[in-house]
Parts: sequence; structure tokens; C-alpha cells
Amino acid sequence: MTLFRSPVPAFLAASLLLGSCTQIRPPAEVPAQAGRTFKVVPPTLAPVAGATLYQGSYAGLRGDAAYQIEVPANWNGTLVMYAHGYRGEGENLTVEPPPLRPYLLSQGYAWAASSYSANYYDVQAGVEDTNALALAFERLTGGKHAKPSKYLIMGVSMGGHIAGAAVEKETLATAKSRVNYAAALPLCGVMDEAYQFEWLGDYTLAAAQLAGLGPRTFPQSNYQELLPAIKQALFTETEGPTWTENEGQGARLREIARRLTGGDRPVFEQGFRLAGTQNAVFSTGGADGTVNGILTRNLYGNEGRVYRWTSAADPTAAEKTFNDVILRVRADPAANAARPGGLRWLPAVNGEFSVPVLTLHTLGDFYVPFRHQQLYRQAAQANGNGDRLVQRAIRAGGHCEFDGAELVEAFNDLVTWERTGVRPAGDDVLTAATVASPTYGCRFTRKTRAGVEACPATP
Repeated sequence: MTLFRSPVPAFLAASLLLGSCTQIRPPAEVPAQAGRTFKVVPPTLAPVAGATLYQGSYAGLRGDAAYQIEVPANWNGTLVMYAHGYRGEGENLTVEPPPLRPYLLSQGYAWAASSYSANYYDVQAGVEDTNALALAFERLTGGKHAKPSKYLIMGVSMGGHIAGAAVEKETLATAKSRVNYAAALPLCGVMDEAYQFEWLGDYTLAAAQLAGLGPRTFPQSNYQELLPAIKQALFTETEGPTWTENEGQGARLREIARRLTGGDRPVFEQGFRLAGTQNAVFSTGGADGTVNGILTRNLYGNEGRVYRWTSAADPTAAEKTFNDVILRVRADPAANAARPGGLRWLPAVNGEFSVPVLTLHTLGDFYVPFRHQQLYRQAAQANGNGDRLVQRAIRAGGHCEFDGAELVEAFNDLVTWERTGVRPAGDDVLTAATVASPTYGCRFTRKTRAGVEACPATP
């Protein structure tokens, strides 16, 4: 990787880079998670009356994984695969049922979920292990149930990445275990695998720079040691459930974040000030771009990125100076290159899918920002799949903060769409004026959250 302080303003750097030519070499085949070991925690879920529960362990991509499968007595033949979110860096592998478990069973759907065979942000293992579990349904239920007639997939956060990647053309061509899902429901998902880590790198880097503690080298190995001073320089309150930014550099950081995460929109401020997600984002400061060892090379780069905190057509003098002095980092173009022997280390979400996909995303999500939906829409449209994608904005500040009614409605609309071919309604995520409207997100929000302005009552 190359790191440098740009000798020209960032506004010129992007155009200069267009004239360069870089040969992309595939990364060395060092297995993801090399040297790490994990341990299956035996699942102990209690069954629901009227359904048969199967649970135990099975062979996954990186070792054993835990599983749960539940089949109602009135099973309709459809199996819903559920992909859980990020589990951190511990060794224990745990499995959990989907948030719609009682509803799925009541409607005749069977469901299955995997712990995956590894923790960390290992989406490759998530996709492979979820698919392998779907294909092992008959064996793991002791032959008591026939092969499913249809497979659906849903997932939250990192699991949303898994659900989105699972229906991609590239996954269907390169995965070891392949499942032809009929539809996908990614919830609060990472829908652009590179952007997520660009966002985390950008925010933590910009915060350090605004605090007067910007790095001269990458990665900033002492970031976590400096973090208390960084927060003190930008916020007047960081101890309670919500933080308060100061009116100087803190306000600038807020506006930089607004622009990086999807632009002006309702509920952004509530999400920005939530302690839980601020702490989660800041905990990634000082990362080396390898996604905690999932990659062997640096994925993060900010060449040509223009950081703005004002909305005028031209940057202010202060913004130009900020962009001139902030550290510039060059990503390794081969960090997450396609692999001839299977899925990428971070499976791609390219917008190349051939089945209905419906997403939900909260507007204030600060950890996995709403910007993911905009990038996903652009990718789907670029590949001629705009009509296969429906997206819905929910007026909540937290990450994956969905109400049960919102989830049920989304699931029902997705399966009806898949069955009838009639595309349900969604939200426009790209038109800036629409997204900035004070009532944006009202169409599919079914609960008014504390601190969020209520939607107008419908006549």
C-alpha cells in the first residue's frame, strides 16, 4: 500500500488518477481466518408448539457450525434461511432464530439458521455455511421432510450482506455450495462491501484530523489511545446514551458524516448522536484495512475523496485546507479481488441478481449507513435490475431498529411479489430532494420512535 499527504488538492487528485494504469494481481492465497480457532456452543432453543425443532452441529467452511431448523406441522414446502449479524471476535459460535420466527411458523414456513463456522466479518463463511445448511435440510431432519420446493433468504446487518450476496450472479458461479434462492430480504444490510469499510475509515480519520490529532502514517496504530482526546475535542457529552457535538469541529464532523452516509434526510441527527453506534464506529479507528484479518491487503483508500461540511457549490477555504492536509491512503486494488477457487474473501454485491429483492434500512443508521441503499440501487440499475429491487426507508435512528409490523409487511410483500410477479411499492432512495423531505420514510414506518417526529396522520 502507499500512503502520502497529497501534494495537490484532493479535488485534483481524482482526475490525475484517471490517467494512471494499475495492473491488478490476485492476492496471495492465505486462507481467511488462518490460525484462528472457534468453538460451537450447542444450541438449546425450545421448540414452538405445533412445530418440530432440529438443532446440533454440521460441517461448515472453516470447521463445525451450529444449526437450528424448525418445521411446522402445516409446512408449505418453503424454507426460509436466516443469516445473523456480526458476532465480534470471540471464539464461541452461536446460532439464533430469525426475528420473525413465530410468524413464519404460523404461516407454514420452515426456517433454518447457522452460527457460521467462524466469527469476525467473515461473509464468505456466512454465505457458504448458510447455503450448505439449506442443502443439508433433508439429512439434518433425518429424512422426515422432503427437499424444500423453494428457498428464501433473509438476514440482518452482516447477515444482510450475506442475503444480498447469496443471490448475486458471481456467488452462483463461484460458491462451493450453491442455492437458487427465489427471493431475498436483506435488512439493514451492507449492500456495498467496499463502502462499509471506506465509511468507517473516513469517519475515524476525519474525526482525528478535526481534533488536531490526524495521523501522518497509516494505519494510525495509537488511535485508541488518542480516542479520549479526539472525543473531548469534538463532543461536549459522551457519557450518556446520546452524545452532543460541540458547535465548532464537532458540528463539522456531523456534517461530513451526513454527506458520507447518504445526504440530508430525516432522523440523521438522532442516529449520529446515539452512543452505541458512535462507540461502535470509533472502535474501528486505527484499523489497517484488512477487515481484522479477513483480507491480507489493505481495502481502505480515500484518494480523491472530498470531505465537505458546507453545501455551497464550491468548497470553502477551510474545506480546501482540510482536504489538502488530511492523510491520503491508497487501497490495494487486489485486496478483495475475484478468486478462481471460490467466493471472494468479502463476497461482492454487484447488483447482478435475477430474483426479487426487498430491503429495509433505518434512516439514522450510523454504523451501516443508509448510503448502502443508494449504492445498491445504482448498481442494480446499472445492471438492468432496477425493477427487481424494492427499497424501504424506516424512520428510526438505531442500527436494525425495526418494528415487528414493518418486518411482517416487508416479508409478506416480498413473497407475494415472488409468487405473483406484481412488484410492491418502495421508496425513492436517490432523488436528493425526496430523501431530504421532512416526511421521507413515512410510507413504510409503522411505529413512531422516541425522539423522531411523528408522520402526518393519513386521512
